[in-house]
Amino acid sequence: MKLIAAADRRWAIGNKGNLLVSIPDDQRLFRQETLGKVVVMGRKTLQSLPGGQPLYGRTTIVLSRDPSFQVKGAQVARSLEDALKALQTYPSDDIYIAGGQEIYEEFLPYCDTAQITWIDYEYDADTYFPNLDKCGEWELTAQSEEQTYFNLCYEFRIYKRKTIVR
Repeated sequence: MKLIAAADRRWAIGNKGNLLVSIPDDQRLFRQETLGKVVVMGRKTLQSLPGGQPLYGRTTIVLSRDPSFQVKGAQVARSLEDALKALQTYPSDDIYIAGGQEIYEEFLPYCDTAQITWIDYEYDADTYFPNLDKCGEWELTAQSEEQTYFNLCYEFRIYKRKTIVR
Protein backbone atom coordinates (compact mmCIF):
# COMPACT_ATOMS: atom_id res chain seq x y z
CA MET A 1 0.00 0.00 0.00
CA LYS A 2 1.05 3.57 -0.63
CA LEU A 3 0.46 6.82 1.19
CA ILE A 4 -0.01 9.94 -0.94
CA ALA A 5 -0.05 13.48 0.46
CA ALA A 6 1.12 17.07 0.15
CA ALA A 7 2.88 18.36 3.26
CA ASP A 8 4.66 21.52 4.27
CA ARG A 9 8.01 21.87 6.11
CA ARG A 10 6.39 20.83 9.41
CA TRP A 11 4.54 17.94 7.71
CA ALA A 12 1.27 19.87 8.00
CA ILE A 13 -1.42 18.70 5.55
CA GLY A 14 -4.55 20.69 6.30
CA ASN A 15 -6.33 23.42 8.19
CA LYS A 16 -9.99 23.58 9.15
CA GLY A 17 -10.94 20.75 6.80
CA ASN A 18 -9.12 22.10 3.75
CA LEU A 19 -5.84 21.45 1.98
CA LEU A 20 -3.13 23.97 2.74
CA VAL A 21 -2.65 24.92 -0.91
CA SER A 22 -3.68 23.71 -4.36
CA ILE A 23 -0.72 23.12 -6.65
CA PRO A 24 -1.77 22.06 -10.18
CA ASP A 25 1.19 19.66 -10.65
CA ASP A 26 0.41 18.01 -7.31
CA GLN A 27 -3.23 17.57 -8.34
CA ARG A 28 -2.10 16.10 -11.69
CA LEU A 29 0.22 13.67 -9.93
CA PHE A 30 -2.55 12.60 -7.57
CA ARG A 31 -4.92 12.04 -10.48
CA GLN A 32 -2.30 10.19 -12.56
CA GLU A 33 -1.28 7.92 -9.67
CA THR A 34 -4.77 7.09 -8.36
CA LEU A 35 -6.94 6.91 -11.49
CA GLY A 36 -8.24 3.37 -11.84
CA LYS A 37 -6.93 2.47 -8.39
CA VAL A 38 -8.29 2.20 -4.85
CA VAL A 39 -8.31 5.31 -2.67
CA VAL A 40 -8.83 5.08 1.09
CA MET A 41 -9.82 8.17 3.05
CA GLY A 42 -11.68 9.31 6.11
CA ARG A 43 -15.16 10.80 6.08
CA LYS A 44 -13.88 14.36 6.65
CA THR A 45 -11.46 14.07 3.72
CA LEU A 46 -14.28 12.81 1.50
CA GLN A 47 -16.51 15.69 2.58
CA SER A 48 -13.74 18.17 1.67
CA LEU A 49 -13.80 16.97 -1.96
CA PRO A 50 -15.93 18.78 -4.57
CA GLY A 51 -19.56 18.00 -3.77
CA GLY A 52 -18.42 15.72 -0.92
CA GLN A 53 -18.44 12.87 -3.43
CA PRO A 54 -15.93 10.14 -4.30
CA LEU A 55 -13.42 10.97 -7.01
CA TYR A 56 -14.28 9.82 -10.54
CA GLY A 57 -12.58 6.70 -11.87
CA ARG A 58 -11.41 5.31 -8.55
CA THR A 59 -12.67 2.70 -6.12
CA THR A 60 -13.19 4.63 -2.90
CA ILE A 61 -13.24 3.22 0.61
CA VAL A 62 -14.26 5.71 3.29
CA LEU A 63 -13.70 5.13 6.99
CA SER A 64 -16.39 6.42 9.32
CA ARG A 65 -17.41 5.35 12.82
CA ASP A 66 -20.86 6.90 12.26
CA PRO A 67 -23.18 3.88 11.78
CA SER A 68 -25.60 5.94 9.69
CA PHE A 69 -22.99 7.39 7.30
CA GLN A 70 -23.42 6.23 3.70
CA VAL A 71 -22.22 7.74 0.45
CA LYS A 72 -23.18 6.84 -3.08
CA GLY A 73 -20.32 5.44 -5.11
CA ALA A 74 -18.10 4.43 -2.19
CA GLN A 75 -17.74 1.54 0.21
CA VAL A 76 -17.90 2.53 3.87
CA ALA A 77 -15.72 0.79 6.44
CA ARG A 78 -16.46 1.25 10.14
CA SER A 79 -12.95 0.41 11.40
CA LEU A 80 -9.35 -0.14 10.34
CA GLU A 81 -9.99 -3.88 10.48
CA ASP A 82 -13.04 -3.58 8.19
CA ALA A 83 -11.04 -1.51 5.71
CA LEU A 84 -8.09 -3.92 5.72
CA LYS A 85 -10.48 -6.81 5.10
CA ALA A 86 -12.08 -4.98 2.15
CA LEU A 87 -8.64 -4.15 0.73
CA GLN A 88 -7.55 -7.80 0.63
CA THR A 89 -9.27 -8.21 -2.75
CA TYR A 90 -7.06 -5.56 -4.41
CA PRO A 91 -3.37 -5.66 -5.38
CA SER A 92 -1.38 -3.83 -2.71
CA ASP A 93 0.32 -1.61 -5.33
CA ASP A 94 -3.11 -0.33 -6.41
CA ILE A 95 -4.07 0.99 -2.95
CA TYR A 96 -3.47 4.63 -2.01
CA ILE A 97 -4.11 6.01 1.47
CA ALA A 98 -5.26 9.60 0.93
CA GLY A 99 -5.94 11.07 4.37
CA GLY A 100 -6.61 12.70 6.68
CA GLN A 101 -4.31 12.67 9.67
CA GLU A 102 -5.95 9.84 11.62
CA ILE A 103 -6.21 7.63 8.52
CA TYR A 104 -2.53 8.21 7.66
CA GLU A 105 -1.52 7.33 11.22
CA GLU A 106 -3.65 4.16 11.27
CA PHE A 107 -2.45 2.87 7.90
CA LEU A 108 1.23 3.87 8.18
CA PRO A 109 2.30 0.45 9.57
CA TYR A 110 0.68 -1.30 6.58
CA CYS A 111 2.29 0.83 3.85
CA ASP A 112 5.66 0.47 2.15
CA THR A 113 5.77 3.61 -0.01
CA ALA A 114 4.89 7.26 0.60
CA GLN A 115 4.56 9.75 -2.26
CA ILE A 116 4.90 13.20 -0.75
CA THR A 117 4.64 16.57 -2.42
CA TRP A 118 6.93 18.43 -0.01
CA ILE A 119 6.18 22.16 0.11
CA ASP A 120 8.96 24.49 1.25
CA TYR A 121 6.70 26.71 3.32
CA GLU A 122 5.03 26.69 6.76
CA TYR A 123 1.25 27.12 6.84
CA ASP A 124 -1.21 27.61 9.67
CA ALA A 125 -2.42 24.06 10.15
CA ASP A 126 -4.33 21.74 12.44
CA THR A 127 -3.67 18.37 10.77
CA TYR A 128 -0.36 16.67 10.10
CA PHE A 129 1.24 13.74 8.31
CA PRO A 130 3.73 11.62 10.29
CA ASN A 131 7.23 13.12 9.88
CA LEU A 132 8.96 10.42 7.84
CA ASP A 133 12.31 12.24 8.05
CA LYS A 134 12.32 11.57 11.80
CA CYS A 135 10.92 8.04 11.58
CA GLY A 136 13.70 5.47 11.55
CA GLU A 137 11.60 2.99 9.59
CA TRP A 138 11.44 5.20 6.49
CA GLU A 139 14.04 6.57 4.11
CA LEU A 140 13.92 9.12 1.31
CA THR A 141 14.70 7.18 -1.87
CA ALA A 142 13.89 9.69 -4.63
CA GLN A 143 13.13 13.34 -5.08
CA SER A 144 12.48 15.60 -8.01
CA GLU A 145 14.24 18.80 -8.88
CA GLU A 146 12.79 21.81 -7.10
CA GLN A 147 9.55 22.95 -8.75
CA THR A 148 7.84 26.32 -8.47
CA TYR A 149 4.26 27.47 -8.56
CA PHE A 150 4.31 31.27 -8.56
CA ASN A 151 6.65 31.97 -5.60
CA LEU A 152 6.06 28.61 -3.90
CA CYS A 153 8.82 25.99 -4.04
CA TYR A 154 8.06 22.28 -3.75
CA GLU A 155 9.39 18.89 -4.77
CA PHE A 156 8.05 15.40 -5.23
CA ARG A 157 9.52 12.87 -2.83
CA ILE A 158 9.29 9.12 -2.51
CA TYR A 159 9.92 7.43 0.81
CA LYS A 160 10.25 3.68 1.24
CA ARG A 161 9.95 1.61 4.36
CA LYS A 162 13.37 0.23 5.21
CA THR A 163 13.83 -3.51 4.93
CA ILE A 164 14.62 -4.91 8.32
CA VAL A 165 17.00 -7.87 8.22
CA ARG A 166 16.58 -10.22 11.19
